[in-house]
Amino acid sequence: MTIPASRKLWLGFAVAMLWLYVLLWPLLGIKPEGLEFAASTAIWAKVAVVSAILLALWQLKGRGVFDFASRPAQALSQALGKATGRVATWIWLVLVFAGAVVFPLVTERYAHDVAISVLVYICLGLGLNVVVGMAGLLDLGYIAFYGVGAYTYALLSVHFGLSFWLCLPIAGAFSACAGCIIGYPTLRMRGDYLAIVTLGFGEIVRIVLNNWMSLTHGPNGILGIKPPGAYWWQDGHIEHIWLGSLEQFYYVILGLAVCTIVAVHRLNHSRIGRAFEAVREDQTAAELMGVNTLGIKLLAYSLGAIFGGLAGAFFAARMRFVSPESFTFIESAMVLAMVVLGGMGSIPGVILGALALIALPEIFRGFELYRMFVFGGVMAMMMLFRPKGLWPAKRMGVRSEERD
Repeated sequence: MTIPASRKLWLGFAVAMLWLYVLLWPLLGIKPEGLEFAASTAIWAKVAVVSAILLALWQLKGRGVFDFASRPAQALSQALGKATGRVATWIWLVLVFAGAVVFPLVTERYAHDVAISVLVYICLGLGLNVVVGMAGLLDLGYIAFYGVGAYTYALLSVHFGLSFWLCLPIAGAFSACAGCIIGYPTLRMRGDYLAIVTLGFGEIVRIVLNNWMSLTHGPNGILGIKPPGAYWWQDGHIEHIWLGSLEQFYYVILGLAVCTIVAVHRLNHSRIGRAFEAVREDQTAAELMGVNTLGIKLLAYSLGAIFGGLAGAFFAARMRFVSPESFTFIESAMVLAMVVLGGMGSIPGVILGALALIALPEIFRGFELYRMFVFGGVMAMMMLFRPKGLWPAKRMGVRSEERD
């Protein structure tokens, strides 16, 4: 006996709501005073009613009930798309960049702090996008390069007094070396084996930072890191100042993010970027066509690690303190989620993914204890309805099976 599609859908909805209550009640119903059901049941009932209404509306939409309104809306959307498509891309880029420059001038300190975190994760996400999105190498230990860059600047600043701008390329170089060291043993691995090995190397780096007391001070971390400096015209002559405000840090990381975006864009449209895509699509076919797959994969690791190292150096300069607790596996998972959520191989997608994963929890802060619960639900819905990401990468060519 086959179950009708509509009844099967509502049965799945009932199971999902039951599972939601099983997850929600322990969070709200178990208290020091005893067990309570009223609060969790009230919240669950509201969620169930709203979800049922949305599901019913979605079914009605599938049956064409709302075609009288959706067709004009679709026509309007297509007209707007054509109108915006006539505007040159560089104009949109200039407008976005101008908005980013003006942003700290019209917002408060809290917004500056969130924007800095978003820009740091944009740099990390674009670096991982080179490895995962472009070359197709699943890396679960990417945060190790972030830590290498942070500790490189911290050690050079504290022990040798070198400036941030001089240490920035050094941090990138050390991270690239770490990428080669981590990438070389994994070159012949694929899929799950590659993911497990990179996860292991990421944990090795964190454990080394945590236990090398003579160099990294272990779990105590490193204090006294100097912030970035700059020369500024003041009182009729040029003086050196230390950047200390969040607004000044925002412009520093904005410059790093713009450089990262430009570099990854150029890389994506270069011969090396094409080789990355060839390895991602079919490594065996790429090797038969003359692509040095081992060298390309090693290059992907090292290039992706550079951007992580630059972001790590800025992180150390901004916080003026680093410790191994800042470079755990959950950070690697967060950066990977940005790449997958935004769209693998897509630069605008990674930017949107960083905004979604960093800014959305702050928007939901008003939900207090439930904000991460709501945040997780929103992320799950996004991946259900946009499995290729918020802004999927455009394929340069079309495969024969896609044409069919």
